[in-house]
Amino acid sequence: MRSFDLAPLYRATVGFDQIADIMDRALASDVSQSTYPPYNIEKTADDAYRISVAVAGFSDEDLNVEVRENALIVSAKKTEDDSDRTYLHRGIATRAFERRFQLADHVRVIGASHEDGMLHIDLKREVPEALKPRRIEIARGVGAIEGKVN
Repeated sequence: MRSFDLAPLYRATVGFDQIADIMDRALASDVSQSTYPPYNIEKTADDAYRISVAVAGFSDEDLNVEVRENALIVSAKKTEDDSDRTYLHRGIATRAFERRFQLADHVRVIGASHEDGMLHIDLKREVPEALKPRRIEIARGVGAIEGKVN
């Protein structure tokens, strides 16, 4: 197991207490994690993203998309029974899955659509006005902070 000293990072940041949790999760994630189903994450605009998950063989009723505790959870379970079918080759996997995506602060799910075997989930980053950067004017003089300019 790798061990990293994050102390220099803590000295250079202010108010980023959650970063340790994120780093621990990233470093402790299991390398043997399933890669099924495959997915893409694309940036569609400055503050908009789209996650596309390949869900061939699943219907809308089989799929479930939910947001819980800053995590987007996509899961599926095949409801129809294939016991009456005889396959000579079965290359389309329809096994149950659960895929989790950690969402950053102020990212919310706009909607989801299912077309042509792809599940598209649209996300938007909405930073509140209070958290957006603002320019602070620099006043001249010693008493400028109290409003007294000499």
